Amino acid sequence: MPSVRGVPATSPPGRRARLSSPGTSHQPSEAREEMRRRLRNLIEGNRVMIFSKTYCPHSTRVKELFSSLGVDYNVLELDRVDDGPRVQDMLTEITNQKTVPNIFVNKVHVGGCDRTFQAHHNGLLQKLLQESSANDYDLIVIGGGSGGLSCAKEAAILGKKVMVLDFVVPSPQGTSWGLGGTCVNVGCIPKKLMHQAALLGQALQDSRKFGWEYNQQVKHNWETMTEAVQNHIGSLNWSYRLSLRENGVAYVNAYGEFVDLHKIKATNKKGQETYFSASKFVIATGERPRYLGIQGDKEYCITSDDLFSLPYCPGKTLVVGASYVALECAGFLAGFGLDVTVMVRSVLLRGFDQEMAEKVGSYMEKHGVKFLRKFVPLMVQQLEKGSPGKLKVLAKSTEGPETIEDVYNTVLLAIGRDSCTRKLGLEKIGVKINEKNGKIPVNDMEQTNVPHIYAIGDVLEGKPELTPVAIKAGKLLARRLFGASLEKCDYINVPTTVFTPLEYGCCGFSEEKAIEVYKKENLEVYHTLFWPLEWTVAGRDNNTCYAKIICNKFDSDRVIGFHILGPNAGEITQGFAAAMKCGLTKQLLDDTIGIHPTCGEVFTTLEITKSSGLDVTQKGC
Repeated sequence: MPSVRGVPATSPPGRRARLSSPGTSHQPSEAREEMRRRLRNLIEGNRVMIFSKTYCPHSTRVKELFSSLGVDYNVLELDRVDDGPRVQDMLTEITNQKTVPNIFVNKVHVGGCDRTFQAHHNGLLQKLLQESSANDYDLIVIGGGSGGLSCAKEAAILGKKVMVLDFVVPSPQGTSWGLGGTCVNVGCIPKKLMHQAALLGQALQDSRKFGWEYNQQVKHNWETMTEAVQNHIGSLNWSYRLSLRENGVAYVNAYGEFVDLHKIKATNKKGQETYFSASKFVIATGERPRYLGIQGDKEYCITSDDLFSLPYCPGKTLVVGASYVALECAGFLAGFGLDVTVMVRSVLLRGFDQEMAEKVGSYMEKHGVKFLRKFVPLMVQQLEKGSPGKLKVLAKSTEGPETIEDVYNTVLLAIGRDSCTRKLGLEKIGVKINEKNGKIPVNDMEQTNVPHIYAIGDVLEGKPELTPVAIKAGKLLARRLFGASLEKCDYINVPTTVFTPLEYGCCGFSEEKAIEVYKKENLEVYHTLFWPLEWTVAGRDNNTCYAKIICNKFDSDRVIGFHILGPNAGEITQGFAAAMKCGLTKQLLDDTIGIHPTCGEVFTTLEITKSSGLDVTQKGC
């Protein structure tokens, strides 16, 4: 006879058992939390936990199934405990299932009778039953960025015992930060806020044309801005820690390194070592900025790791690189009125549509950013210390023997990022990485070559390096590992935006990639320049903003590439990305009525194709 929690299996009819009802001194909210805690204890303390009713035939079928499998199970018969209705109400709140039987296996909510039998038939139930409870945790996530936190919280919601290890190795300049990863601390969030600060400066210039009169000299205060940005980031760090605590996720501020297949060493900032074991691991360690490997780079240069909390205005700045990070930072620094030069080794925005990339660069150049094309730094030398000091940069042409040198207050390196995988002890447990770039190859389930080790986010080989991608992948991975879901992350047609002074949004193929995949003769490219209404009175550049779509002629003119250069490109791209997910075609765009007067409506009136050779410049509004 299987062991039974709450009611002995041999209980005589009519005998009631109790689920230790909370005392009458508790307030209702306290009683609810006490009930939730006791149910969690039942779920987490038993390999198989069945919430049942003695007269329910479906409950009987489930019990018979586990008996036939030789599996011990524990039962709480809700019709034989005094607070059965309240227990069922709380179970409904926890699982969103109103009926019995309500089954948990190794802390995973399987569901009711039908879903349990379905899980038995497709092998999921056997998989869940085989989960080992000998380890300290069901899941350890290495990396407390967007993807890692998403995965950890979802696994905890599904009833698993989860730990997050997160440790930020200080940059060569000594910069470190709190929980939340690159996006929150030194990426998307501070970048967008500083981009907004620069846009406000442009808006001030425009405002005079719209009738705003002010005599006071307007200037930008770097310290005021960075303090406000860092205060916001600090609040986000705290909210992430609070969220982990509320979801029962253990957070350890320590560096994780594998020492065995199921064991990891965690080293804190004092050098103290602790060891933890888990059934499964997720690597979500992300990337950090790359250095040049030349004299003076780590000693005197900064990266995006340092810029957003820099305690002083950077002054005259050289940005080395042509990545989106390089152009975004150069853009907002110039927007604050600083002298900014971008040193470009080859092309702008490698991997993006090159026509759009050149238009981004052209706009920046017209608005004060200087570009040094086909040059790379050879040496950075400190001339003066200070905040900022003075640095001499020697650079060499990539096309000949020419060298140049100039003096800057700050040198910002933005030449790419390296995966944080080489010091995790992966070689000790046989996890393969790409030796060239440190990326981790995975299958379509984010599983490495070692079955119980998974990876998500920027460390993945061949996947978009974007925060929302990591968040989605982490959540879906947890649901596959510990829930009944089979849904995989869809990495196709992921939209993104480059927050340069004139924003560039895109989704799908670049024109170059589309030609490579589909051949030029199978494509139709519709495009136009446009003039935002907001720019007309302000007297800003006509025929600068640009929109184009790339269509597959032999698939109903399906839109396979979407590109826009203009104000609020991110907001516009997000909506059209959803349409592309639904199979957007040129005809559907033509059938859509635009919102007038907006920038987005330009996609509902596209008529000119590149193949026609017709002029796309705008003559009027």
